[in-house]
Amino acid sequence: MRSPVPEAPAPELTEDHLLGGRVRLRQPARGYRVAIDPVLLAAAVPAEAGQSVLDAGAATGAASLCLAARVPGCRITGLEIQPALWRLASDNTTQNGLDGRVEMVRADLGRPPPGLAGNRFDHVMTNPPYLAAPAATASPVPERRLASLEQDLDLAGWIGACLRLLAPGGLLTLIQRADRLADVLAATSGRLGDLVVFPLWPGRGDRPAGRILVQGRKGSRGPLTLAPGLILHEDDGRFTAGAEAILRRAEALLLRGRADV
Repeated sequence: MRSPVPEAPAPELTEDHLLGGRVRLRQPARGYRVAIDPVLLAAAVPAEAGQSVLDAGAATGAASLCLAARVPGCRITGLEIQPALWRLASDNTTQNGLDGRVEMVRADLGRPPPGLAGNRFDHVMTNPPYLAAPAATASPVPERRLASLEQDLDLAGWIGACLRLLAPGGLLTLIQRADRLADVLAATSGRLGDLVVFPLWPGRGDRPAGRILVQGRKGSRGPLTLAPGLILHEDDGRFTAGAEAILRRAEALLLRGRADV
């Protein structure tokens, strides 16, 4: 399992906004910084009021807070191993007025605390490290390296740990690099059904998808669906109308819907 993460000096912080200002987010000025991935991940989780959600690898809490802003009645537990990021996630939860609905827990996903391990969540959402350790050039910034590079849990181990915390019939939703789709499918084979693979296209040209969202139901035997996906940018670099609705107006991302064309 991953060795304990040492305490680090308090980082210089910036305060940023997500979902058109609905979420305030303090985050390190350098190292791990939020892009659009956790916002898209949260938008893809079809949680309902009264349901429980685990955010595995919560970092500064962006995905948890975005989901809480969109679905006021759900309960979210964020799990983060890095002390500095966990503290920021806890502070961000408080400053957004979400204490009591969102809880941040400092723990290793591979060894969740007994109170958490006893839970079975309706949804698990996760943004696992993208880079396989043997093939990756690590960032020199420790927080960024831990967030992006596989450590003791490889991708299959990470997904397996998420599935152990997911209730039978519950949904796992993850975002990952498109070139690791084969690894995701191998890790979920026989464990998730009714899978949907949803590409995130960088533009309207012929560039390949850089990211994918994958969602499946635990214990289902339903078939896999390859969705049209979402086009993120116009030719001039602006977000498409579909992406803008998700990133600025907090609309849901329906993985079985049509692409933004």
